[in-house]
Amino acid sequence: MNIENRKGRTKYEHTPVLLAEVLYYLNCKIGSTIVDCTLGGAGHAEAVLDLIEPGELIGIDKDNAAISAATKHLARFSQQAKFIQGDFRDLDEILTRLGVGKVDGILFDLGVSSNQLDSPERGFSYRLDGPLDMRMDRSQTKTAADVVNEYSLSELTSVIKKYGEERWASRIAQFVVKAREKKPLNTTLDLVKVIKDAIPASARRTGGNPAKRTFQSLRIEVNQEILALNDVLGDAVKWLKVGGRIVVISYHSLEDRIAKNLFSELSKGCICPPSLAVCVCSKKPLIKVLTKKVVRPQEDEIKRNPRARSARLRAAERI
Repeated sequence: MNIENRKGRTKYEHTPVLLAEVLYYLNCKIGSTIVDCTLGGAGHAEAVLDLIEPGELIGIDKDNAAISAATKHLARFSQQAKFIQGDFRDLDEILTRLGVGKVDGILFDLGVSSNQLDSPERGFSYRLDGPLDMRMDRSQTKTAADVVNEYSLSELTSVIKKYGEERWASRIAQFVVKAREKKPLNTTLDLVKVIKDAIPASARRTGGNPAKRTFQSLRIEVNQEILALNDVLGDAVKWLKVGGRIVVISYHSLEDRIAKNLFSELSKGCICPPSLAVCVCSKKPLIKVLTKKVVRPQEDEIKRNPRARSARLRAAERI
């Protein structure tokens, strides 16, 4: 997704995940208004703009670097695109401030961008040495180093277990607490070493890098990603026109479960007990689920872009 030059400066480039599927489920048409709540490298946004011109795209991202890069890269769409630095959980406030009415489509491509992963100074990568940062919005104060060095043993265990679904969460947390008593853990590779020491050698032989799940859990905790997603998806549906589409790409089972359960709930009608002859709840479905089964990338896409492997797409239409 990005290319780092010899001076260490990073250029945003993007291989968008499940691009054909996103465009299909968003049902982009000329003149549509689409909101990309996780702009990232703007790969999805660029493809959408090509289809909807002279429609409007609103791109939101917490990372100011993503906003700056998109503004330059998509300068030819300056009359159709608005790029806003902000948290997607503030979608209501952002769209209200912009004076936007109902929209035709909303996209969430969750998780960390490849540009962030490949920039050592951002601290997201367990393969590259850098500060334990992991902030998507670099103006916020809490970093991964704060979590690792200040959370209690029980708090660390809970974060790693809940957000990383790591079977060795308790042991990793114990090793982290013991290591930080000698000196703070301030770099990514400091933490990777502790994690590798904590996980038995037999368990490290399969499942990829042993630090992957712990790093994922810290990133989610630092950026409060699960809480943000819980807050925003229901609000997002309310901004859709009748026939408008919402598409969510997740890379983590917790995120996918939130989208799946919310779509299921919003697609239900009457919830009165069967014993009642007449409906008294007046509940009507808000959406129709378009993806009865989760959509995953094809093998050829995974070969071209291995980071797409864990992607899961769900989509729904406002009715």
